[in-house]
Amino acid sequence: MSSPPPSSPSTPAPPDPDPQLPEAFHYTPDEEKYVLEADALRHRQLRSALLYGSSRYWRRRQRVWPSVIGGAILIALICGVIALIGAFGRQQEVNEERGWGTRVGQQMIESPDLGSPPESDRL
Repeated sequence: MSSPPPSSPSTPAPPDPDPQLPEAFHYTPDEEKYVLEADALRHRQLRSALLYGSSRYWRRRQRVWPSVIGGAILIALICGVIALIGAFGRQQEVNEERGWGTRVGQQMIESPDLGSPPESDRL
């Protein structure tokens, strides 16, 4: 550190012996207080760097969790649609094996309902 503090608080600091020295090396009253404050500031900066990452602007940091949750929901929806399409296709195959799909479809096409009037008469 620098020269010893003055004997009483009312006496001014001794003049610097060499005016050529930079200001950082001049005598500073309460230098221990400033050292402790600088150390506390450094600890706060390190803690915030660990919490917020190394981004220079911690207020502008991107929120990751909403994107992760949105992506998980989108993936779940896509998987559900694929499973539904697959289940529908398997059910169609089962219906064809049992003979339900072709007979029901052919009956509807070949024999329309004769009890209802034609659509042209309804208007």
